[in-house]
Amino acid sequence: MNRNLLFKLGAIALLILLLLIPLLMINGIISDRQQLRDGVLMDIARSSSFAQRLTGPVMVVPYRKTVREWKLNEKLNKRYEETREERGRLYFLPDRFELDGKVQTELRSRGIYQARLFHADNRISGRFDLPAQLGITEDFADYRFEPAFLAVGISDIRGIENALKLELGDQRLEFSPGSLVDWLGEGVHVTLPAQDGKKPSVLEFAFDLRLQGTEQLQVVPVGKTSQVTLASNWPHPSFVGNFLPAQRKVTDQGFSANWQTTFFSTNLEQALQNCLDGQGCEDFSNRSFGVNFIDPVDQYLKSDRAIKYALLFIALTFAGFFLFEVLKSLAVHPIQYALVGVALAFFYLLLLSLSEHLGFALAYLISASACVVLIGFYVCHVLRSVAHGLGFSAGLAALYGLLYGLLNAEDYALLMGSLLLFGLLGTVMVLTRKLDWYGVGKRKVEQGQ
Repeated sequence: MNRNLLFKLGAIALLILLLLIPLLMINGIISDRQQLRDGVLMDIARSSSFAQRLTGPVMVVPYRKTVREWKLNEKLNKRYEETREERGRLYFLPDRFELDGKVQTELRSRGIYQARLFHADNRISGRFDLPAQLGITEDFADYRFEPAFLAVGISDIRGIENALKLELGDQRLEFSPGSLVDWLGEGVHVTLPAQDGKKPSVLEFAFDLRLQGTEQLQVVPVGKTSQVTLASNWPHPSFVGNFLPAQRKVTDQGFSANWQTTFFSTNLEQALQNCLDGQGCEDFSNRSFGVNFIDPVDQYLKSDRAIKYALLFIALTFAGFFLFEVLKSLAVHPIQYALVGVALAFFYLLLLSLSEHLGFALAYLISASACVVLIGFYVCHVLRSVAHGLGFSAGLAALYGLLYGLLNAEDYALLMGSLLLFGLLGTVMVLTRKLDWYGVGKRKVEQGQ
């Protein structure tokens, strides 16, 4: 291969490497803007309420137990009984737990950034089936029980928007702040009426909880059988957690979802016992499910994905430029390649800045159109032909269209990218199948003479 062709290919490769510098700078700007956005959203959540996790209710029965021990007085060689008092708690999970939630979302703005808040109107109900003697099989007479209470864990109690009242038959009992249970974290509790623990009993409960949060709502299915229903006006839910909905329906007007679990699937009773035995309570609190009210168009995420294709995009554009140069026997200076490459790099900066104000799709259309028009105008004069310039612009516009398809087809991006590259390689091979590569540089030298 002649030196002129090698020099040209080396210059093009060097230009592609040099263009990595502005691309890396733009990628850094994307990261900075994303961090700034996340900080603003965190400030909005800090001034209202964070993501919410609902755990409970759990029934707690504090007790004092008289413990008797026989000890030996070595001096008198007599045995005597010594008593002491131990304090503890009994914990009961509901046999039936139901939550019916209606969720409305709203946007809170600060500058150009928006946070998505939700207001969940929850109807929580269920039943506790308490065994005889509260499950104590030995020395029941030595126990003295203090008033039992229901504890509900709420990850951010600032989001509670109503006065909570527990419904027990005809009784209405007011909740008090604090869950009084360390492993539940923040929350509320309500003292229950005195009960005779000697006989089996049933405690049916219900209460309304209006809860505000940011972006995510999760529920721990504490019941032996649990049923959770959520409906919302947000049409882009992302279901999260350990369990997916048994039924769900998503439309342009919103979604509805229903979860059904049992202790057989959650093993929550064993997780609670491990928590009480000091083996850690993360397993208990993490066995949750819920919904994330996501933004389907994250302009920073898509801009970041777009710039990952930048090097390939520039290489393909330069390859098309070089193909025109070879097939039409034109001489294009490396500086002209550089100017086209800089214009391609500026596309990503335009895309980022416009998407913050116009949305990603419109910003992509404007940025791509501006670059295609600018490069097309320039190439018309470089190739000394309006027809060639328009043809190059059409190819560039098709590349931008394919890139947009790659960004939106997340699951099929690899397949589409592979087919695109294979198709482009086939096109180049067809167009250059009769080209004398040894004579490319010589023809240019002769034309120059």
